[in-house]
Amino acid sequence: MNDSEFERYVLLYRKSVCTAALYYLKNAGDAEDVAQDVFFRLYTYDGSFESDEQVKAWLLRCAINRSKDILRSHWYRFSQPLDAADDQVCVSSYDRNLLGVLDRLGRNNRVTLYMYYYEGYSSPEIAKILGISERAVSSRLRRGREQLKKLLEDERNESDDGLQRFF
Repeated sequence: MNDSEFERYVLLYRKSVCTAALYYLKNAGDAEDVAQDVFFRLYTYDGSFESDEQVKAWLLRCAINRSKDILRSHWYRFSQPLDAADDQVCVSSYDRNLLGVLDRLGRNNRVTLYMYYYEGYSSPEIAKILGISERAVSSRLRRGREQLKKLLEDERNESDDGLQRFF
């Protein structure tokens, strides 16, 4: 892979890789570190890819694996996050309110919903990337939608000032 190809992949997929890691780790600094590791692996990768979509799927799989490695590490399990990391954003254009609601979903459902709705992957593609069955993807999507619906309804009810009951 030459430098111009690598730069093109970084520009195309940095946001996706960083966001996937962010949905796992819930920490922008750690997500940036994962993205850096993943793109270093791409730069040093000796194999070839058939298409840009294959590169994207490979990058997301690497980001997910690296994120899982970090979550399993002794350091991560016993460390405390810095409050200042909340102010940093890995992805510049996401909606903080929706991210806050999505953060309350379970990790598996959150990541599956992200890959389906934000990255545009189909259920079979998600199954392949995550190494799970298509049935598991369908279950995670269904459960994630149900949880998201309930969370959004609860949030709407909390902000309801009582006037909507009369209309």
